[in-house]
Amino acid sequence: MLLLDTHVWLWWLDDDRQLGPQTRAAIGRADAIVWVSAASAWEIAIKVALRRLDLGEPPEVCLPREAKRSGFRPLPVSLEHALRAGSLPSHHRDPFDRLLVAQAQLDGLTIVTTDPKIAKYDVPTLNPTR
Repeated sequence: MLLLDTHVWLWWLDDDRQLGPQTRAAIGRADAIVWVSAASAWEIAIKVALRRLDLGEPPEVCLPREAKRSGFRPLPVSLEHALRAGSLPSHHRDPFDRLLVAQAQLDGLTIVTTDPKIAKYDVPTLNPTR
């Protein structure tokens, strides 16, 4: 079961070439279980509001539609996720990434990411450029 880091979800949405063929195939398999976190949607919405990212339409319109179209499952943020994120070692200072690590640890997920700081945690990762 895969959990997409925010940048990987954006690469998928944009059909970005940085997403490697093996990872693209793993995400796109009919039997793949792929999760996208509410934390990533929140991060994207903030970037759009700050005008650092343009999706061409509001995130509240395109993200749910595209997640459903891709067969991705939405992963809510629970109290347990939030508390775990707060208790993690300080390998990473980004609160969104810390939350993804907590979700992956508690829910038994592999994070698809290029972020080397995430690999410092006790969580499986998959490099999306392969």
